[in-house]
Amino acid sequence: MTGWFLLALLKKDNSVVDIAWGLGFLMLALLSYQAGQMYARQTIMTLLVCTWALRLSVYILIRNRKKGEDFRYAQWREQWGENWLWMSYTKVFLLQGFIMLFISLPILMTNTLRSSALNNVDLLGIAICIFGIAFESTADIQLYIFKSKPWHKGKIFTKGLWKYSRHPNYFGESCVWWGIFLLALSMPFGWVSIISPILITFLLLRVSGVPLLEKRYKEDPDYREYCKTTSGFVPWFPK
Repeated sequence: MTGWFLLALLKKDNSVVDIAWGLGFLMLALLSYQAGQMYARQTIMTLLVCTWALRLSVYILIRNRKKGEDFRYAQWREQWGENWLWMSYTKVFLLQGFIMLFISLPILMTNTLRSSALNNVDLLGIAICIFGIAFESTADIQLYIFKSKPWHKGKIFTKGLWKYSRHPNYFGESCVWWGIFLLALSMPFGWVSIISPILITFLLLRVSGVPLLEKRYKEDPDYREYCKTTSGFVPWFPK
């Protein structure tokens, strides 16, 4: 994360931390897999994490290309004033690296401890994780295509998966980590890794995901109407 911080200084854009997020998990998964016992569970875990991480990082790289710094980081840079350098390093980069270690707990436990044979809970976890990756990817693609049309600028996307949830990408993200937790549950003390999906779901719902975007659009009358009819997180039929 320190390396990515230095890159952000060169580019004058803290948004690169969003690309670093997925790649950090990719690195942790591959290094722990190489160092541990390569059973079926470990192989599946590593493949799922790497698929999710690469997809997310590539998507963010494409989405942010030539767009400048994300509005969240630009606002923080302005709020922090003269302290922006160290605040960026500690509150954006180091903090995310620290959180990454907690969220990656089921990955590290699975890849470094002796594994048992796959069971029905593992299969359920694999299915939920794959569903989450597919759901999140579909939501991101739909929104990207909508925003790529110049005549849609300033408009709210309310079709596809976004018809059933205001944040279907975040819902898919949460599903990914609940699935990964279930895959790690059969490991010794695997229940401890429940901190991972709880933490990521809390962050998405209460800290850096839903609240920031909802606050950004709260004055938009079209978005307020959208909120009246559409579920905030878990997909459901419009009112």
